[in-house]
Amino acid sequence: MDIDAYAAAHRDQWDRLDELTRRRRLTGAQADELVSLYRASAGHLSRIRTGAPDPELIVEVSARVAAARGRITGTRETRMSDLVRFWLRSAPAALYRVRWWTVGVMIAEIAIAVIIAVWTLRSPEAMSAVGTPQERDDYARSMFESYYTRYEPSDFAVQVWTNNARIAAVCVASGITGILPAYMLFINAFSVGKAAAIMADHDALGLFFALITPHGLLELTCIFIAGGAGLRLFWTLLAPGPRSRGAALAAEGRALITVAVTLTAALAVAGLIEAFVTPAQIPWSIKLVVGVLAVIVLWAYTLVLGRRAVLAGQTGDLVEEEAGAGLAETG
Repeated sequence: MDIDAYAAAHRDQWDRLDELTRRRRLTGAQADELVSLYRASAGHLSRIRTGAPDPELIVEVSARVAAARGRITGTRETRMSDLVRFWLRSAPAALYRVRWWTVGVMIAEIAIAVIIAVWTLRSPEAMSAVGTPQERDDYARSMFESYYTRYEPSDFAVQVWTNNARIAAVCVASGITGILPAYMLFINAFSVGKAAAIMADHDALGLFFALITPHGLLELTCIFIAGGAGLRLFWTLLAPGPRSRGAALAAEGRALITVAVTLTAALAVAGLIEAFVTPAQIPWSIKLVVGVLAVIVLWAYTLVLGRRAVLAGQTGDLVEEEAGAGLAETG
């Protein structure tokens, strides 16, 4: 196909499509013409892509067709009601539906961390593998505590938030593999257990809990939720229920994206606590109250609002107009 001749033959139609797309108001006849030209131009784009691909022309026609499609279908604006629905119905419903997975992961994580800590304390070989005596002493005497004051609080909050949000997102997004979230959860439990063992070996276990508790209650709960959500997705792959495996994974995957977005907000709060409350020169009891209140709010949000939303039929999935129509399935 002679691409130059083809473009010259249809350029008047593309220009007219652009003209109609840019107009603020269209008459009935012009709207019909816009739709007709859009369909024709979409066909031209397909022909160009398959017959004689020219990158510059493909980009040009693609942009014209996309603009026309946006004018025909319209753009959906985010309304305040959408935000209210998300935070008061979709998000808590999604968290509520993974609550038992969260509890299971929490029990497993705590058990693994305790086993690692006790084993490391009782095994000279395991303790030696953690580091040299000087390295362990430096960690317990200064490095563990100085970690929370090494950076400016605002910078530290952003650093902690982005790191933890990345871990949570990976746990959710990689859940279908089953292996990666389980591995990340194990590494997290291993790190906590190892740190606790070093601090206990230097009679600083009280300092360990004093520094990790204020932000750790909320932060670790978010990690438990992310791990539970990821493993639930893997279970859906294995046991999709009455739906087809593809439909089940699509619905659960969309709901778990809701979980990831919600955890991003919760981890931002945990980051602020870790940066501004944990290293603050205030009584430990006040820090503990802040940490406990934060995790209580998250669980109340999950159990109270979540149960109410689930009973109302919410799953955390997108509404039909956002998710797109699905194919009917025979059961």
